[in-house]
Amino acid sequence: MKILEKINAIDLEKKLSSGTYVLFFTADWCPDCRFIKPAMPQIEEKYTESTFIQVDRDENISLCQELGIMGIPSFVVYRNGKEIARFVNKDRKTKEEVERFLDQAV
Repeated sequence: MKILEKINAIDLEKKLSSGTYVLFFTADWCPDCRFIKPAMPQIEEKYTESTFIQVDRDENISLCQELGIMGIPSFVVYRNGKEIARFVNKDRKTKEEVERFLDQAV
């Protein structure tokens, strides 16, 4: 999984201008993020048509505010530079919930 550098929303849309991307918003201190992290390689393997990018919420706090990411872990799908789906809340997410979301989104 790629790691997103510090970036703003406008530059993010440019960076994701071609293709399908799944942004995984997380933080090291977040217990619910640590819960889903071990499943991420399997999820990434299943959805090979998408590029997965990990976004450190603390490193990109301004980006999270611009995008309205109010809880982590959260997932936002972009296609050709535009957001097409989001699974954003502060609840713990299971592998099955993330896969259901991605089945509908990508």
